[in-house]
Amino acid sequence: MTFIELESRPEGVPAGTAAADLLDVDLAGLRRLVDRASAADVERALGGRAGRRRSLADFAALLSAPAADRLEDMALAAHRVTVQRFGRTVHLFAPLYLSNECVSTCTYCGFSAGNEIARRTLSLDEVLAEGLALRERGFRHVLLVAGEHARIVSKDYLVSCVELLAPHFPSISVEVQVWDEDTYRRLVAAGCEGLVVYQETYDAGTYAAVHLKGKKRNYAWRLGAPDRGATAGMRRVGIGALLGLHDDWRVEALAVATHAGALMRRHWRTEVTVSLPRMRPAAGVTVAPGGDVGDRDFVQLLCGLRLLLPDAGIVLSTREPATLRDALVPLGVTHMSAGSHTEPGGYAEESDAEPQFEIADTRTPGELAAVLRSAGYDPVWKDWQRA
Repeated sequence: MTFIELESRPEGVPAGTAAADLLDVDLAGLRRLVDRASAADVERALGGRAGRRRSLADFAALLSAPAADRLEDMALAAHRVTVQRFGRTVHLFAPLYLSNECVSTCTYCGFSAGNEIARRTLSLDEVLAEGLALRERGFRHVLLVAGEHARIVSKDYLVSCVELLAPHFPSISVEVQVWDEDTYRRLVAAGCEGLVVYQETYDAGTYAAVHLKGKKRNYAWRLGAPDRGATAGMRRVGIGALLGLHDDWRVEALAVATHAGALMRRHWRTEVTVSLPRMRPAAGVTVAPGGDVGDRDFVQLLCGLRLLLPDAGIVLSTREPATLRDALVPLGVTHMSAGSHTEPGGYAEESDAEPQFEIADTRTPGELAAVLRSAGYDPVWKDWQRA
């Protein structure tokens, strides 16, 4: 059951926000459209005049079994739309993990509080060293990541990290525990321009089942974070769901797409990116990696997302293997991480801390950039400068 099916809205979701818009949509009804979709529905979703805006009903048809038989047509259409909107470019970024300390207990995360792993939080000197090592590799887009520990990874610590790296990176984003609007304003003033908040799962029952302890249990507070970040002045907001937590990936896809569309309407000055990572092995994980989302399902999902959301960025991390990542680039991917470490440290020198999850694509940034160029794509290391 999703919150959309409940009689009352969860507390803490303000009206007039993208989060509220999502809760007003009949996701269960859209899911039924997936099962009812015919070949003619798929044809309508794929067809029409060039540049037309597709609806959520079209997206439901593109997630259906009949659409799986049209995967090549979907891929060609997704490729055309991507080249029209973004050209042959892929933005490269790297995650910089600040800390794996966490007080939340989540069944799918290697940083979960109950896991007996080696914990570490980078000092400010170490943060700068890691940042300079990434800059040396060519990166100008960096994503700061941390577990949820408000005392160790405090607001002041995060602001200091951003201020320290801002002279070296024109693009700094954060993927940390969710905060209030005032804290996001502080981060923006320090030089942060992007916020990434994965809801993990949009299904209320599954959300409660996988978040056992900590502030992350508050579904509504997390759901509203992208709105708060955009209102605070974040230039870019990223959302997503972790495929494999809920047993129906199509429900998650419908929710992510609906949420992204609502954010783009409500916060039209803000760039919206979408990611649908699949589960990977990690310490203490109690759910099957990847769930039931096979590679063909994943391709169908990404093509459908691109056709529904032609202007949204689509992010693909090193969770996916190299061969699949290379094949997905022409189908809609616009942002890729490379040479990633998912533990604090590891770029400037070896780290004894344990990672959040195992990566699958272990290529260096230079190797990935060379592959992109050989396929006719431009790897973009920097795309804006704060004036």
